[in-house]
Amino acid sequence: MKSPFSLFLALRYLKPKRSFVSVITVISILGVTLGIAVMIIVLSVMKGFDTELQQTVLGFEPEVTIQSEGAIDDWRQIIARLNTTPDVVAAAPQVEGPVIAEHEHIVTTPMLEGIDPQAELKVVNLKSLIKEGVYNLDGDSVILGRTLAESLNAHLGDKITITGPGNLRKILDEIRKEGNDPNSTKKLSDLKDEVVMPADVTVTGIFESGRYEYDANVLFVSLALGQELYGLEDGVHSIAVKTANPYAAANRVRDSLNSNLLDNATAETWMDRNEDRFDAIRIERAVMFFILMFIVIVAAFGIMNTLITVTVQKTREIGIMKALGATTAQIIWVFMMQGMVVGFFGNLTGLLLGIGAVRYRNGFRYWLSQTLHIKIFPADIYDFAAIPAQIVPRDVAIICISGFLICSLAAFVPAWFAARLDPVKALRYE
Repeated sequence: MKSPFSLFLALRYLKPKRSFVSVITVISILGVTLGIAVMIIVLSVMKGFDTELQQTVLGFEPEVTIQSEGAIDDWRQIIARLNTTPDVVAAAPQVEGPVIAEHEHIVTTPMLEGIDPQAELKVVNLKSLIKEGVYNLDGDSVILGRTLAESLNAHLGDKITITGPGNLRKILDEIRKEGNDPNSTKKLSDLKDEVVMPADVTVTGIFESGRYEYDANVLFVSLALGQELYGLEDGVHSIAVKTANPYAAANRVRDSLNSNLLDNATAETWMDRNEDRFDAIRIERAVMFFILMFIVIVAAFGIMNTLITVTVQKTREIGIMKALGATTAQIIWVFMMQGMVVGFFGNLTGLLLGIGAVRYRNGFRYWLSQTLHIKIFPADIYDFAAIPAQIVPRDVAIICISGFLICSLAAFVPAWFAARLDPVKALRYE
């Protein structure tokens, strides 16, 4: 009785008595618990996707990329100007594009990255991604993604045949040239000596970035070999740039390059190249918040239903309390506090359940896959070997406060009608 009058009665009404009302109360708490837990799990996983995608992209792609419609022949002069540009830390040339890779009669079409190994390390630390072998691209060497290596059944020291489009381009150009020359006597069979033969390269390293798209589709060779496979002579496809800051500085460098330094090329940041994915995740995250909030709203209707039932059952008690001098505010708080207590415990249990589920998400995923014998969260679809998640305290606070306020508002309606009950009518038939 030392507790406030309204809180004392609210707790007494909430004590389980194996009645229908107590069952509804438990169901209401479970509804709030599930709603809060699901929101925390879903939003944490989607935030984890966003953060992990950014970290993976930044660990593999340059912060700014300079590209042209054709080959960049004056890349040395551009790099020299980049080295004097504010916010630019380093720059490296690249040859990139699709090739045909073959090993043991297994053929794939990965993306080739021809790089200067030492210059590239200043832009992207690829050396840290090597899981087997060494970071070595001297001569005819290649570094493969782990998934690509498994697809080709290739291991360290194996020979892989890489065929670039430079071969076909030279043949087609020569055919067009000879076809347009009516006096030409060269036969197609004579072109075999002018064809650049496919390159046999040795696997010296296997990398693992953590993103399926990279691990299954990218291989690295030296810049000279990439130029040879694409028939670029001394040209490159792009220039990779590292900036002082991957966010603000990258945008400043891009704007500066596009407005001042580059003539026939354009610069874009890592955010520009992956803008669609980042925007999709953020939009889905915002939409999921509002959709999942309806679970809490449905649970709040359960709380309202419980309190309406209680007010009907406690009509006599309400009449007596008002006859003894209980104020309208005290009656409102009796039933409001019931809803607030239910909302508090629902939020608390939902918070614990949500954080626990996020903490053990990958263990549960593994157990579920083993039990159901199906692949849960396949890496070839979602690009990640494990389920990423990041709990943001601000988001958790918004979820819990929103859930508590919804439960409190749901309790206010029956509390208001209970407080307006006329004590004479309540006691007339008692």
